Formats: sequence, structure tokens, C-alpha cells
Amino acid sequence: MRFGDAAGFALASLGKRRLRTFLTAAGVTIGIGALVCMISFGKGMQKNVTEAFKSADLFNSIMVMPGGPSEAVGDPDEPGGRRAERAARTDAVLDDAAVAEILKVPGVLTAYPEINFPALVGLEGEEEFRLVQVVPAAVAASPAVRVKWGRTYTTDNEAGVIVSRSFARRLGAKDPAAVVGKALRITSVSFDVGKLASLDLAKLFAGGGLPVAQEHYDFPILGVTEATAFGAGGPGLGQNDVFMPPGPARGIKRLPITSVWDVFRMTGGGLGYSAVSVKLGSLRELEAVKSKIRGMGFSTFALADQFEEVTRAFFFMDMILAAVGMIAIVVAALGIVNTMVMSILERFREIGVMKAVGAGDGDIKRIFFFESGAIGLLGGAAGCLLGWGTSLLINRIVNLYLSRQEGMPAIDYFAFPAWMFVGAMGFSLLVSLAAGNYPARRAARVDPVVALRHD
Repeated sequence: MRFGDAAGFALASLGKRRLRTFLTAAGVTIGIGALVCMISFGKGMQKNVTEAFKSADLFNSIMVMPGGPSEAVGDPDEPGGRRAERAARTDAVLDDAAVAEILKVPGVLTAYPEINFPALVGLEGEEEFRLVQVVPAAVAASPAVRVKWGRTYTTDNEAGVIVSRSFARRLGAKDPAAVVGKALRITSVSFDVGKLASLDLAKLFAGGGLPVAQEHYDFPILGVTEATAFGAGGPGLGQNDVFMPPGPARGIKRLPITSVWDVFRMTGGGLGYSAVSVKLGSLRELEAVKSKIRGMGFSTFALADQFEEVTRAFFFMDMILAAVGMIAIVVAALGIVNTMVMSILERFREIGVMKAVGAGDGDIKRIFFFESGAIGLLGGAAGCLLGWGTSLLINRIVNLYLSRQEGMPAIDYFAFPAWMFVGAMGFSLLVSLAAGNYPARRAARVDPVVALRHD
């Protein structure tokens, strides 16, 4: 039997049973559609996160922290795992002198301390507790702080602040552009010298009578940042809603500590900064700069070192999403087996006639493989369209919801590389052929004498 004859027999048989063929192919369509939708979501998330980090130049950034006693080297769970000193000088203080020393390291472009303090931030009667981030003008003008409405401050001493769009919305401002120029009140807490002189320790330990006072400061809003779905920004910038330059920040009276970790650092003789952000000129200089900084007595953290773990996490997420989609594929494969077995029972006499006139076992198998393969290809193509259309619909609904609730910009949460569609079609064909293997072998074993006697 020629190739074309086998294909013609298969397509004719499927055409005679249109409803059954449609329902079986629909099962494959749903399975492939679910698989495409799941995988495209995982790939879209990975693409968006990676692009957000690259646009903010996070891979060329190092977070410098005060040196600790030790850190693990290699896998700490392995037998004989060793530990090395995190810093050569554990008493090193991360202060302005240390920042100046870091700036002298070859390959370092900028370095600035991570300074933030808690404050009550208000706009036209609406107030919320927030951490105010102190950011130099050079960093505020970089892609790390994406000002969309208004402008950023041009010098480190300019009196003004930048707020995020989401924070402005929470304070009742629906139009971000209308917020520019309005006064933002920052209320900080500082030690009250007068209360310290008459401090009642018993009352203090009872939870009352703290020797603090509130200080109020008004700053014009210079700009509003665009909301981002993945917190794009420099280390620590994506989590804050209020930014101000170092000059005005030095004039704000506030507590010298912002967390319990600052208390532990004070016991070492100097408070210093909790962290310093360092920007490099090239990723190739990462290891050399980290080595120099650790030699100064500080510990380092680089996102580039953790990117392999991030990639591995996305890989496992893709596998989990694909496993969920595979459930529908398995159900569709069972539907193909059921359809093909029913076809054998209905065409039992027809198979006997074909074998009686000279068709061999291989010819019968070929016909049934063609039928199952056609169902797989048809369902795979329709499944790719279904997965693509469903993903676009979900993406549109999510963007519409987030834009109304949080003011988030539209973003593509799904990615559709060409290999995914080709792989989905090939996988659908392989699954359908595997599902048709048992019916094809069963049809080939039909005895023509018994089949011709079959009523």
C-alpha cells in the first residue's frame, strides 16, 4: 500500500466520524492549550524579571555591608565544608571614609550609602507611615528611579522629593501629574533633650514616656515615578515610595537607629551605615572589586552571583507549570486510545477485507498511525491557537485590573518564543502516535477469516 493510499484511507475514516474526531481532537486542543498557556507564563515571568534587572543595571551592582564574623564557603551541608572569614577586619565601620575608600577601587563608578528613616508622610490631610529613602541626585537621574511625571532633583542639596505613583494614589491623588509641585509633609521622630533630663526609667520600661518629639518638614514634590510590576530599581529602591537628596535629609532631625540591627552595630564602637550600594563599570570587574572590598573588612552581596539560582528557580517553576498542563495531555491521550479502539470494533470487517485483498500488517498499522497522527496535529495546531488566545485574554484582564487598582503600566506576562509552538506541535504528534500504538498493533493482529465472518 502506497503512502498516499494509507493517508487517504485514514482521512476518509476520520471524515466519516466527524463528531467523534472533533471531540477527540478537542481533548488534545485543551491539553496543548493548557500546556502552552502554562509554559508561556513561566517564560514571560522570567523574561520580565531578567529585563527589569538589566534595565536597572542590577547585574553591575554590589551591596556592601559591615563585616560579620564568618560566612560559608561552598556547600555547608557537605562533609568537611569549611568556613572562611568574611572580612579581614571585623571592626571596620562602614562610614563616609569607607565610602570614599570604596570609590577609589578600580572599576567602581559610584558608591552611595543606603540611608532610610521611618516617617509619617502626608499629602493634603492624608498620611501614611513610610520609609524615606535618601538617594543622591546622580542615582535619582539613573534608570533606577524612573520619573515619568515632573522631574528629578538636579543636585544633592535641592529641596524636594520624589514619590511613587502607587503611593500618590494611596494618598488620594488620582492624577500623578497634578501632584507635582504640591507640598509633602514629612514628620520624623527624634530625641527630645528636655525629656532626657527628666527621664523616668520606671515609666520608660513600662512602655510610656519615651523621650522623643515629632518634627515636621515640608518639601515640594518634584516628580512621580512610574509604577513597575517587578520593582525595578537599584538595591532597595524598588521597595520605597519616597526619595529625597542627601542635603535636605541631613537637616531632618531623626533617631540614629532604624532597626534592632543598628543597636548591635553600635556595640562595636561605631554605627556607620547599614549598607552601601556600589555600581560597577562592567560585570567583568565584579570579582576583583568584591575581593578588594572584602579586604577592607566588609561583606558583599551581588545579584549576579545569585542569578544562577534565580534561573534554576524559574526552571523548576516551568517544570511545575508544564506538569500541570501534562495532566490534560494524558487525558487527551486516553481519549485517542478510546477513539481508535472503537474504530477497530466498528471497522472489524473492513480491516478483514483489506487484509484479504493483500494489505499487510504494516499497512494496517500505517493507516491507524495516520489517523492518530492527524488527530494529534489537528489538536496541536488548535491548541497552540487556544493557548495563545487565552494567554492574551488573561494578560489583558490582569493589566486592566492592575491599571485601575494600582496604576500599574501594561506589561506582557506571557512570552511566546517560536520554539514553544514548534515544540507543542511536535509533542502533540508524539503523544498521539504513542496513544495510537496499541490500537494500531491490535488492528494489525485481526484475523481476516474471523473478520470476514463478522456480522
